[in-house]
Amino acid sequence: MAQIIDPVPTDKSARILCCYVNATSKIQIARITNVPGWYFERVVFPGQRLIFEAVPDAMLEIHCGMMASAILSDTIPCDRLLIEDELDATFESSEAGFNSVQVRQAFAAATSVE
Repeated sequence: MAQIIDPVPTDKSARILCCYVNATSKIQIARITNVPGWYFERVVFPGQRLIFEAVPDAMLEIHCGMMASAILSDTIPCDRLLIEDELDATFESSEAGFNSVQVRQAFAAATSVE
């Protein structure tokens, strides 16, 4: 996955694809600050999915709050946000008799925000 702003450091060989969903009604700030030489920060709106690359030992900090204040509300290991296994399982099921359109529709339905 291409991240034009703040790419994962090139000295890190292992990268994982992650997904975080803001299931609250508030705007959140997602940050990764524990990887030397890399600072990742994104605004995540209510109901939005944030898909990003990270190194397995990265920790995603979730900050919530009002205009001028932000409170650290959660810290999640990025390896718990891994989505590659789900994608691999979806594509493996396509080999078991499902066509690619059915697989994409099933994946979209399973991951849609309501």
